[in-house]
Amino acid sequence: MAWAPDYCTLMEMRHFKHIDDDVDDVELGIAVTATSRAIDLDCNRQFGVVASVEERFYTAEWDRRRCRWVVAIDDLMTITGLDPQIQDSDGVDLGAIDSYVLEPRNAAVKGRPWEALVVKPDSTRTPTGAEFECAFTGLWGWTAVPVPIKGATLLQGSRFDIRRDSPYGIAGSPSEGSELRLLAKVDPDVAVMLRGYRRWWGAA
Repeated sequence: MAWAPDYCTLMEMRHFKHIDDDVDDVELGIAVTATSRAIDLDCNRQFGVVASVEERFYTAEWDRRRCRWVVAIDDLMTITGLDPQIQDSDGVDLGAIDSYVLEPRNAAVKGRPWEALVVKPDSTRTPTGAEFECAFTGLWGWTAVPVPIKGATLLQGSRFDIRRDSPYGIAGSPSEGSELRLLAKVDPDVAVMLRGYRRWWGAA
């Protein structure tokens, strides 16, 4: 799986819409990709994983209540290749954060990603709060697309596809009482599916 992939396949979308031919494959494929990226924006995260470990940069924040440095990180579901380093302003490694805790603490058993690294006081190297001094290498992302995200992609993607036949944002027939205005917002049922997957954070 790649970073920011499509969250359902073309065949899954065909099956969802009860389509047996390939006449609309191009349009359906566009709807799937557009929906996947719309879900990324709505959730403030994506649900793929990088192909190999890569370095990303973060700024630590001092938590006065806990007396700990806390680094908000991109979603992380495996410690494979995780290497949290501190760098100077010239990008030179000063040393590793070698004592830390990943949070939420119960993320792994719940099939959810870690979102923060909390530095323990006994770490050989600790942050200072300098901008982007935390240079962390890791295998960022989700190891599998959650089922609700796939369901949301199918439902919202189907709605995007229907929009082709309603250029003025109105579907159905007024004369038959089936008129439906397609508002520029996430489908209410899709919003329910995404509710538990939205993330609000300040890391770059």
